[in-house]
Amino acid sequence: MPTATGVRAVVFDLDGLLVNTEELYPRVGAELLRRRGKVMTDELLHRMMGRPARVSLQIMIDEHALDATVEQLSQETAEMFPAILDAHLALMPGVVELLAALERAELPKAVATSSGIQFTRDVLERVQLTPRFAFLLTSEDVTHGKPAPEIYEKAAARLQISPRDMVVFEDSHNGCRAAVASGAIAIAVPGEHSKHHEFPGSRLVANTLRDPRVYEVLGLSAT
Repeated sequence: MPTATGVRAVVFDLDGLLVNTEELYPRVGAELLRRRGKVMTDELLHRMMGRPARVSLQIMIDEHALDATVEQLSQETAEMFPAILDAHLALMPGVVELLAALERAELPKAVATSSGIQFTRDVLERVQLTPRFAFLLTSEDVTHGKPAPEIYEKAAARLQISPRDMVVFEDSHNGCRAAVASGAIAIAVPGEHSKHHEFPGSRLVANTLRDPRVYEVLGLSAT
């Protein structure tokens, strides 16, 4: 049932929004480039952020004219990431409290991410969040990744609601562009990696998921 503000469901991005993986990607990207005598720059990171992995890696290849394929870099990434997750994976501030508030209100929740399904499942299992979501949509479920709106249009269809009745939480410029273009109510929650981004069309730019204004938009009580 909708909340007092008419919200009927909530969809979360994953990286940098639910978990701190957006802070971990630069470690991997920098190592991929270091092995090839290249350097990761903030500008390159900005262009890669929020996009499907295959797109981000192709941007890296094109930027540095790397003698490597997306498949090769994907394999190297897959080999490096488990140890990084073991050491550094953490939930973002406010995740546990917000999920509990949504569950008290019996609002459906889902994840829509530019990451692949294997990585998404691995990360959510590690932080014990998988059972709390109705479904997961990943880069493998769409033809056009963020900033195209396809993934959020599909999320609304799965939830059997109009996108305008759905709140989407995103941390990046490209993710928010996708949410806004779908017609959803976008709430930006930038982290250190995206605090310089702009979020035109977003209903709110929150400090963290604990921001009281988040609960106001959702029509929920924080306690």
